[in-house]
Amino acid sequence: MPEAYRKTLVRQIAQHAHSEIIGMQPEGNWIGRAPSLRRKAILLAKVQDEAGHGLYLYAACETLGVSRDELVELLLAGKQKYSSIFNYPTLSYADVGTIGWLVDGAAICNQVPLCRTSYGPYGRAMIRICKEESFHQRQGYELLATMVRGTDEQRAMVQESVDRFWWPSLMMFGPPDTDSPNSAQSMAWGIKRNSNDELRQKFVDMTVPQADALGVTLPDPALRWNAARGHYDFGPPDWDEFAAVIRGDGPCNAQRIAHRRAAHDEGSWVREAATAFAARTER
Repeated sequence: MPEAYRKTLVRQIAQHAHSEIIGMQPEGNWIGRAPSLRRKAILLAKVQDEAGHGLYLYAACETLGVSRDELVELLLAGKQKYSSIFNYPTLSYADVGTIGWLVDGAAICNQVPLCRTSYGPYGRAMIRICKEESFHQRQGYELLATMVRGTDEQRAMVQESVDRFWWPSLMMFGPPDTDSPNSAQSMAWGIKRNSNDELRQKFVDMTVPQADALGVTLPDPALRWNAARGHYDFGPPDWDEFAAVIRGDGPCNAQRIAHRRAAHDEGSWVREAATAFAARTER
């Protein structure tokens, strides 16, 4: 395997794994405050799914000769990234639904093509992950559909949440193709199957009719159907904000890493016990 290809895979799969693990935090914040036992059970199951996705992906990355411990250390040291979307706070319960609908919806657009990526262990992990992410997207939409049938305050809560998450969701696909340093090579190697802009357009085309059905407005005055292109036109996200979040200056960057570091440190006894048990059973 060419070293450059291996390094690119390690970077992309590790970033994906870190995103799944860090992504447990924004919604985990609402488990104790879910409005019913049913909503609590749904949210618990979803957060557990995200942990499982992270573990699948760390295992896929280990097949490339890098250990999970190394990957975690690189994350905590700020030398590997995770998705920019998880550096935004979840301020209301509607955010649980919006993350499911928009964030997991964007993830599906990004990840379904990766089921056919050129590296087998990554592609096979993505098959199960995409099935579960599809379920997450539907539960988010169902939650919002329930809220918009409720009170005026609930409808306002949904709209406010969508207003905050729309642009960060578009940023999840990465910078424009003209500014993306890795996309062309990744596509040439068959790691990525579509460019950032192609996937962003697909997400917008998929989401606008869903927003209409929900009765919410997407906060983009440039958003309109273009019959000549057969796609929706839309305005550009704030790429300066995107760069700041990637650089570590987002609203929750420091909080997310501090929380992850604390969980890692407090869980050291579990790793030590598992290692001791494995050593004993091997004797």
